[in-house]
Amino acid sequence: MTTNNKIELMAPAGNFESLQAAIDNGADSVYFGVEQLNMRARATVNFTMDDLQEIARRCEAKKIRTYLTLNTIIYDHDLSVVKTLLAKAKEANITAVIASDQAVIAMARGIGMEVHISTQLNVTNAETVKFYSLFADTMVLSRELSLRQVKKITEQIEKEQIKGPNGNLVEIEIFGHGALCMAVSGKCYLSLHSDNSSANRGACKQNCRKKYTLTDQETGFEIEVENEYLLSPKDLCTIDFLDQVIDSGIKVLKIEGRGRAPEYVATVIKTYRDAIDSYYEGSYSQEKVLIWTEALSTVYNRGFWSGYYLGQELGEWSDVSGSMATQKKVYVGKGTHFFPKAAIGQFKIEAYDIKIGDKILVTGPSTGAQEMVIEEMYVNDAAAEKATKGDECTFKLPFRIRMSDKLYKIVEA
Repeated sequence: MTTNNKIELMAPAGNFESLQAAIDNGADSVYFGVEQLNMRARATVNFTMDDLQEIARRCEAKKIRTYLTLNTIIYDHDLSVVKTLLAKAKEANITAVIASDQAVIAMARGIGMEVHISTQLNVTNAETVKFYSLFADTMVLSRELSLRQVKKITEQIEKEQIKGPNGNLVEIEIFGHGALCMAVSGKCYLSLHSDNSSANRGACKQNCRKKYTLTDQETGFEIEVENEYLLSPKDLCTIDFLDQVIDSGIKVLKIEGRGRAPEYVATVIKTYRDAIDSYYEGSYSQEKVLIWTEALSTVYNRGFWSGYYLGQELGEWSDVSGSMATQKKVYVGKGTHFFPKAAIGQFKIEAYDIKIGDKILVTGPSTGAQEMVIEEMYVNDAAAEKATKGDECTFKLPFRIRMSDKLYKIVEA
């Protein structure tokens, strides 16, 4: 938990690019998976055990908390890996482990690691919080609760002084933005049935994001459901009622997206950082909400809805199979050199042209996700308006680049 009494903004990290984007844009904490024992085992390039020290080093330098997600179903043959991973995490000084299996919870507590209860355990009432407070300091509530129900739980924690192993009141965490699953707290069997690929082992095939035809088995009559993907919810977005979210008494706001690109992490974290700060400064307003919503719309999304937080009983379904982002990136080239004294970056153009006035994105494991507009440019040491495939071009940068950082152009989708 942050020490300035603001709620904690928690960012996803699927790789070092996203991790750095989270750090650069104001995250208070990051969560990430290692190897295959997490709920995004298939969807993203996960970190390895050898990365734990570097993750901790980068985050400790900025006083950012680190959470290892180890929240899949665990089988007997996984236990030795779990034990090794927890030991490595403890050694690297990772802040806490997010768990759902009792074996993981017990192992983590056995070596003195802080435990957070995953949403997979479906915590929906204060008595369950009280039970898990014997083992855990933070709990991620079920995604199906309303803010009224969330507030009742946080009030009971305060009233009954429900404390975790660290001696402090149990902290409640909820999801604030990103993809939602049509199944209760993510417990889905669709891809297991269709592809023998278990979502509950982090290998979801996202069957729910496809379009389906309904068939009358007696007559063979078929109906194609138009305009809606009936199993695919829109993305959760709480930016327009963030004041109510904070007033519910939660301590941690979690952004979903370990499988999404670093510019997604950068934009969403930057936007929610601004919104949270505005709330505490007393400047949160509907005018700002419009600006924030527009910013969130520029990166990957399936449309937005408020989830179940405002009392809605049924989901709102997406009408597209992919993203509704208003912008997209196109690959241009890669970084070849950086001149620190002049703050100039050099790039090899390998695909699309770029020109003065273009909005660009540079990504890399140490660079994160940085955006800017090109104001002047040199091609082959001469001032130029445009650089094309094969050119070496240079321009001023407000950040450092590294060899092989990727250069993209941001265009309207």
